[in-house]
Amino acid sequence: MNYISTRGTPERLHFCDILLEGLAPDGGLYLPEFYPQVDEPTLNRWRQVYHQQGYAELAFEVLSLYIDDIPASDLRALCAKTYTAEVFGTGEIVPLRHLENNIWLEALSNGPTLAFKDMGMQLLGNLFEYELARRGETLNILGATSGDTGSAAEYAMRGKKGIRVFMTSPAGRMSAFQQAQMFSLMDDNIFNISIAGVFDDCQDMVKAVSRDLDFKRRYKIGTVNSINWARLLAQVVYYFAGYFQATEPLDSNQAKQVSFAIPSGNFGNACAGHVARMMGLPIAKLVVATNENDVLDEFFKTGVYRVRSSADTHETSSPSMDISKASNFERFIFDLLGRDGEQVKRLFADTLQQKGSFDLSMSSAFDDIRLRYGFESGKSTHSNRLDTIQDSFERHAMMIDPHTADGIKVAREHLQNGVPMIVLETALPLKFSQTIVQATGKEPDRLPKFEGLENMPRRVTAMAADVQAIKTFIAEHCCEV
Repeated sequence: MNYISTRGTPERLHFCDILLEGLAPDGGLYLPEFYPQVDEPTLNRWRQVYHQQGYAELAFEVLSLYIDDIPASDLRALCAKTYTAEVFGTGEIVPLRHLENNIWLEALSNGPTLAFKDMGMQLLGNLFEYELARRGETLNILGATSGDTGSAAEYAMRGKKGIRVFMTSPAGRMSAFQQAQMFSLMDDNIFNISIAGVFDDCQDMVKAVSRDLDFKRRYKIGTVNSINWARLLAQVVYYFAGYFQATEPLDSNQAKQVSFAIPSGNFGNACAGHVARMMGLPIAKLVVATNENDVLDEFFKTGVYRVRSSADTHETSSPSMDISKASNFERFIFDLLGRDGEQVKRLFADTLQQKGSFDLSMSSAFDDIRLRYGFESGKSTHSNRLDTIQDSFERHAMMIDPHTADGIKVAREHLQNGVPMIVLETALPLKFSQTIVQATGKEPDRLPKFEGLENMPRRVTAMAADVQAIKTFIAEHCCEV
């Protein structure tokens, strides 16, 4: 399996090369040359693998279709090391829970940082450590977070040999719990950097550093955001696991479908669902749920992709989705436009930079968004999520976080008879207790290991949204290269 850039550069790379590379040198994102196709017999076999051998073995089956430069025995061992009951709190890893009618919740937040980002990040940490040891190299990871990616990355990488993490986050834009999770880490290889701005400012800095190829190569800069294909690939697995839990075995007459509702800001989680569907997983709809920062909802409804400025990015009660430039969106547009890298480059490197938007409403591809690729969307506001949190608690005795509430609210608007709708849970309520209390009048349960977290000492560096400043900081604190 070779990998290509969404912006048309002809170079073909192997998995372990793009694992450490992150963003492509031309500014594009990596994708496989093709999506391996999963037929009905394979789906039935994987169903047995999942139910009889567990999530780690299913992960190996999916990943081995994309990774041919790690020996199979090593890849299987990495999956087994990652997806354990000790790490994720349950042997099921991603158990499905019934909410109401035809709506189910897939629990993705049982990992160390109580967010779905652990599903990909824990594997990514083990892959990094494995490949760096093979090469005898080091890696300086530069990331951006709106709340959950940062803590998931830091907990996955803390103490790992040859790795340092430089994580930027928007000052004052995360919940108190999210900030405490990150800033209380005192590991020598973890550096938290609080940026005066919004998430998109942090993300722009990461991309700018990645585009400086001399700096990137000199200091061996890698990424952990979902612009890294390896992390997104790991997320594809739980779409298959959710499907196997929600359906009966396939028969020769009809393949039963499911739909997924996906709270989304940066489009990484939704893009993983797109990949699963392209592989042949019987998905009827991929429903993207946004908050007040509705750049994705606007596109799926109108064909106009219009990024917002920092000043126009709303601070909301589902802060991990306070994003107005969806990095992974470029991967979907690449597929939507027939994998025309030159056209993608014109849209993202030229039109979007000059005008702040592009319009595909008159393109013949616009109808394919729903008809061929199954995407639909909706929007949820603060009052919507409060109502949904309260309703879920009062009617179902189930406490949910604000982002999952956005997913449930939008899922209810897109139900189909006979098609299970699986809402991807994004985090546990504890991470957003202020909103939970506002909605229910009750504090979410707190595990003993998190008692007093918000009062622990912190180590964080404040910085302006300045690319040169972050480069200087990395140069002064990076792994020796």
